Amino acid sequence: MKGAPAPDHYSYRHYEKASTASTFDERRFGGPIGNLVSGTQAQVLANFIGRINERRILDVGTGTGRAARLLASGGAQVTAVDASEAMLAVAREKAAADGVRVQFQRGDAHALEFRDRSFDVTVCLRVLMHTPQWRQCIAELCRVSQRLVIVDYPSSSSFALLESLTRRALHRVGVGAEPYRVFSDAVIAEAFDQHGFRIRSIHRQFVMPIAFHKAIGSRRFTLGIESALERAGLLKRVGSPVSLVAERCAFS
Repeated sequence: MKGAPAPDHYSYRHYEKASTASTFDERRFGGPIGNLVSGTQAQVLANFIGRINERRILDVGTGTGRAARLLASGGAQVTAVDASEAMLAVAREKAAADGVRVQFQRGDAHALEFRDRSFDVTVCLRVLMHTPQWRQCIAELCRVSQRLVIVDYPSSSSFALLESLTRRALHRVGVGAEPYRVFSDAVIAEAFDQHGFRIRSIHRQFVMPIAFHKAIGSRRFTLGIESALERAGLLKRVGSPVSLVAERCAFS
């Protein structure tokens, strides 16, 4: 695929596995905390986009198609791309089971095969943290969007920084931990600014790591402690993951 990195990066190898695709939703969204994450993601997308019906939306790095199916169920005209055929196969099965129409196709976030401003909104979740060339991905998301770009990322000012450093160190010595990078808000804002987009709204999910909440496994506990930490002002300072919507400037 022209412009895309060589597929030997771990993010290509890992997600191309059928075993990864078949268990992805349960590992990410299973259990009480996974359900909470899923519900929050749905609400955040709805708040960021506003009217969903009949909007042209591109979901980049769709994985098993959770966001794509959600948006399609709201009446959007959704195209969803992923570099992994294994993930796309699961996404197509789930869309058929849900009775929603999504145009799934193979594609790479670094080199999207669409014309400039082809979509009203582009969505890209859990991609920047893993992708080889994250700035190129943001450039492509902005290029094909007419108005809005929605992304998420783990914050460098959160507990995710420690986990990221640990995973990257283990990966370097051959331990099978999936590494990822963290970002500062300023770095992300600067990347969008280069392409004529400004951050319009931000949502931060948790102060404590998701892994901590999953280990406890209590929705009530998570909501209680996170509410207390938010009242203490910590969510705004160290909350993660961060979801944001960037809007194209009128003059660009």
